[in-house]
Amino acid sequence: MKGNATVLLLTLLCLNATAQRPLIRVATHDNVLVLGVDKDSILRQVYYGPSIPTDGIDVASKDEAYSTYGKSYTEVALRITHSDGNTTTYLVCDKSTQQRIDDNTTLTNIYLHDTYYPVEVVLHYKAYEKENIIAQSADIRNGEKGPVVLGDFASGGLSFRENAYYLTSYYGDWAHEFNMTETRLEPGIRVIDSKLGVRSDQRSNPSFLLSMDGPLQEDDGRVLGATLAWPGSWQLKFEVGSDGNLNVLCGANPYASAYTLDAGATFTTPALLHTYSNHGAGDVTRRFHRWARVYGIRDGNGSRDVLLNNWEATYFDFDEQKLSAIIQQAGTMGFDLFLLDDGWFGNKYPRNNDNAGLGDWEVNKQKLPHGIPYLVQQCEANHLKFGIWIEPEMVNPRSALYEQHPDWVITASHRPLDLQRNQLILDLSNPRVQEYVYQCIDKLLRENRGIRYIKWDCNRYVTNPGSAYLPKDRQSNLFVDYSKNLLTIMERVRKAFPDVTLMACSGGGGRIDYATLPNFMEYWPSDNTDAMERIKIGWGLEYFYPAIGMASHVSNIPNGITGRSEPLKFRFDVAMTGKLGMDLQPMQMSDADKDFARKAIQTYKTTIADVVLHGDLYRLLSPYGGHRAAMMYVAPDSARAIVFSYLFQKAPGDEHHVIRLKGLRPEGRYTLRELDKGGYTRFGDYEGKTFSGAFLMNEGIRSDFYSEYESLIFEAVAQP
Repeated sequence: MKGNATVLLLTLLCLNATAQRPLIRVATHDNVLVLGVDKDSILRQVYYGPSIPTDGIDVASKDEAYSTYGKSYTEVALRITHSDGNTTTYLVCDKSTQQRIDDNTTLTNIYLHDTYYPVEVVLHYKAYEKENIIAQSADIRNGEKGPVVLGDFASGGLSFRENAYYLTSYYGDWAHEFNMTETRLEPGIRVIDSKLGVRSDQRSNPSFLLSMDGPLQEDDGRVLGATLAWPGSWQLKFEVGSDGNLNVLCGANPYASAYTLDAGATFTTPALLHTYSNHGAGDVTRRFHRWARVYGIRDGNGSRDVLLNNWEATYFDFDEQKLSAIIQQAGTMGFDLFLLDDGWFGNKYPRNNDNAGLGDWEVNKQKLPHGIPYLVQQCEANHLKFGIWIEPEMVNPRSALYEQHPDWVITASHRPLDLQRNQLILDLSNPRVQEYVYQCIDKLLRENRGIRYIKWDCNRYVTNPGSAYLPKDRQSNLFVDYSKNLLTIMERVRKAFPDVTLMACSGGGGRIDYATLPNFMEYWPSDNTDAMERIKIGWGLEYFYPAIGMASHVSNIPNGITGRSEPLKFRFDVAMTGKLGMDLQPMQMSDADKDFARKAIQTYKTTIADVVLHGDLYRLLSPYGGHRAAMMYVAPDSARAIVFSYLFQKAPGDEHHVIRLKGLRPEGRYTLRELDKGGYTRFGDYEGKTFSGAFLMNEGIRSDFYSEYESLIFEAVAQP
């Protein structure tokens, strides 16, 4: 049965003690999550793993699928203070339904209710069959006559009974995002969270890998991969009991966010996306990337533009003449789009530095007397599209907006303003503010139809939380309401302007999550564009997020953050592992460098981009294990592969290495060719030679480097 109109309804009467209790199976192509109901009508997780028969399993001995505060002494998914002050909740199962959404997705809903209070919980499990991904969330419905307060509100829980658990998670900071660390979980509770309020990450990310029995492996071993689709504060809890069982709870962070839910209202949690594999972290990655290109990122199977950003050339100091010169240079290099970054707006308080103008989204008449249409015309004359930077959620105290509406910012009463980057955050819990933010974007795009690209930034997080709009007993609703309303604004923009590309940026990689990305085609991983650092940053984030969204730019040297001066070829060879762009300005380059860059951009667009942006990622050599790194992308039909290899620091033993390829057809015959050649080659005698896929994957390719910042890109093309 196929199509949206096709519904398969299976009702399980869970409360009838004499009825047979069929197990509830949430199945993908390779996996199954099995839930069951015990004799007391408690919903329990029976099994999660590869598809196997599960008949005869003792349901009563398993852990509760959605635990509540009252009887449990462990961490719980749901904690409610009822309208009469009772803090306990006992949920039992009513029924479940299954609906076939389309050929690839099935939605399972499980209905629970409290044994006394009119509170209902509906657990949602959406199974994506081909990609082996399950999206898990909950609706919490308040049927009481008065408001209730949600103290904990996890999206869902998963439980495991294994001999050992190894958790891989992320840590970092501005310009140092997506570092990976592995920890063996011991008895007790480990919590990883974010309290940033208005963005999902940067100091961490709401994603993790859980390896069973031993440390994480790339191509082998049992692994759970999971990520929370939420743009605000989040929390991941891992509790190993004295019996060795592990319970995992994930959701929006309840810290300082006890949520008052009105009578008749429903609280919907963000989705927890997860998959289970017996074939290591690499298989988990490819599943998430395949899922994301269809469901998780806007236009994930489309094309992407190679852009030039003016920021490193001008910062805030530009005018029409400067920008026109940059645009003309860009037109000779093969770029598709010119992006005008910060500094183009504000008249009463001109945006000449970062201490004024945010919130006043009107073109600065002194810098751009002919407005945005003039720049669009300049771009069109040079065969370029035009893009622009905005930061719509923010405001400077030195702005006309703040003068008119000081009550529109997030700040605590009776406290001094706490500025970051000289700015404050607009209070999106306020409907008037929500509409103002949307209308600013709407007006900009409707009055300037030539804008084809928006870089949407968010350069600070919440401190001094408080809302002039929310009543005193709802102040802790702020973080959740902000995030939900932000997503609504993003969705409105996406629907109103389907032809405008949106890039998510947040002081670097602070807003990369699968609640934000369905509205965005690109994401900015880090303000650190140093090539060596970007290898490590990209290595970490691509465990869950695909290359088609990863904006990877070639920038100036010495790098403004690390001070390194890496060769131009090395910088290009790193940037080509994602969606290529450039901040380095052509007018600052030598003729030889411009010629190399022009050829590199052409090679990327004609030979590399399609495989990198739409292919499967295979990690070959980790930068965490030494001073080298290698990875490859393989086309979905395995007919082409692009291989990247780097040496970023010379040390004994790092000069010579054999790289064994992956993902090829063993019986196929592949011809090798070096790409993006510089003034040297490290490809030896392999150029133009043909080898079997089995040879390349078992014997491999010898990759010899002799100096730091050497790199190699080559393609393997299957012969007919």
